[in-house]
Amino acid sequence: MRILVTGGGGREHALTWALSRSGEHRLFGAPGNPGMGKLAQLFPVSATDIDGVVELAEEQEIDLVVVGPEAPLVMGMADSLRAAGVPCFGPGMEAAGLEGSKWFAKDVMKAASVPTAAGETFTDTEPAMDYMGGDASSYVLKADGLAAGKGVFLPGDGEEARGILDGLFSGGLGDAGLKVVVERRLTGREVSVLAVCSGTECLILPPSRDHKRLGERDTGPNTGGMGAICPPPGLEEGFSAMARDRVVLPVLHELAARGIDYRGVLYAGLMLTGEGPMVLEFNVRFGDPETQAVLPMLEGDLAGICMSAALGQELPSDLHIMEGACACVVMASGGYPASYRKGYRIHGLGDVDEALVFHAGTSLSEGELVTAGGRVLSVAALGRDLPDAIGRAYGEIGKVSFRDNYYRKDIGG
Repeated sequence: MRILVTGGGGREHALTWALSRSGEHRLFGAPGNPGMGKLAQLFPVSATDIDGVVELAEEQEIDLVVVGPEAPLVMGMADSLRAAGVPCFGPGMEAAGLEGSKWFAKDVMKAASVPTAAGETFTDTEPAMDYMGGDASSYVLKADGLAAGKGVFLPGDGEEARGILDGLFSGGLGDAGLKVVVERRLTGREVSVLAVCSGTECLILPPSRDHKRLGERDTGPNTGGMGAICPPPGLEEGFSAMARDRVVLPVLHELAARGIDYRGVLYAGLMLTGEGPMVLEFNVRFGDPETQAVLPMLEGDLAGICMSAALGQELPSDLHIMEGACACVVMASGGYPASYRKGYRIHGLGDVDEALVFHAGTSLSEGELVTAGGRVLSVAALGRDLPDAIGRAYGEIGKVSFRDNYYRKDIGG
């Protein structure tokens, strides 16, 4: 097949790598990154340029488009590709509302009897403050729309909550924050579930856990993710079957009842609470950096499975999960997720021999690989068990360097 992957981050590099292993396929990327460029032919088309991607797919006679980021899906890229006769692995605009609108996701979960925290939506500060009843620290505030990982807030008290709400309703996050979901704060360990979906059937990939906070011991600001492990320790036997039966399938059936056909990945972020697993959020694409930890654990024809989902056909069963575990550690630019400098030369990648290095924020400058983003690289290592994988990842990441680089030293802890 001729497969086009849209996007240019670590997730898209991992997808391109995994697809390159699953058969004799020719790969393309738009816009891609230097790491993807070693596996695919790249074109300077933005991942959110719907017309440009459709035109590229037609010009290059693409058999399958795999959409990496969420924004183009919410904008309707999958619908446009399908209208042009190009199979797309990714949900249409209506289904992408599960990530595009936190409240739409809550409404679907309520109708499908999927366990989630109680909450309400607001467009003004005072009603939201009244809803929390003077106990703001027991709630979480979520911008309803896409906010690039910056739309979830955990206020420590009422004064902080009021400041957050005032900022959101005054346009601090643009249109994404003009409607806010206020819901009960859950406590427990988080688990990410990725499900390949085709209509009302799904294939659950191995569960993972990401580390969102910048600092060790889960301190500091939230980020796009500083690392991930697959699988997380301590999950009960049958966890994946539970996630399929209690979360993913009910949502797919509820969407189908509304006339919405879901084709692509459904990401369910779960919290393991004392009352059982509850859904924190849905994403409508592969997670980042979870993808970098999950895909190395898979064997089989990923491209064929993606094509079956894109066409709404029965999903093949020839995807196998390797024994052992995978750990992924993100190397970031100093200052991330706030301001940071770019253009620093990256050293040591050629010395890495026991791990996979996925590019995220890199570019080429005068033939040299340099930093070009907040999250620069993901280093992912397989091991016979989780401690072995973690040890290998940190052993290899120590070979790579660039000025002001930063990474957490407790991923998997």
